[in-house]
Amino acid sequence: MDFAEALRKAIRDDMNNYADDIAGGGCGSYENYRYLCGVVRGLAQAERHLLDLQQAAEEAQDHE
Repeated sequence: MDFAEALRKAIRDDMNNYADDIAGGGCGSYENYRYLCGVVRGLAQAERHLLDLQQAAEEAQDHE
């Protein structure tokens, strides 16, 4: 497994764990719910950036 794939997997695992906490009622308060939603949103954005960079790198290699 390369660096990008290992990082993507770690981000996805964290995102799934936080989403499970939200869905399972583990937030405890509305404030914590909003916080965890923000964490999931941030992780999703980080994953998207990583996937975009990985795709751009692969396309650049294909053009060499």
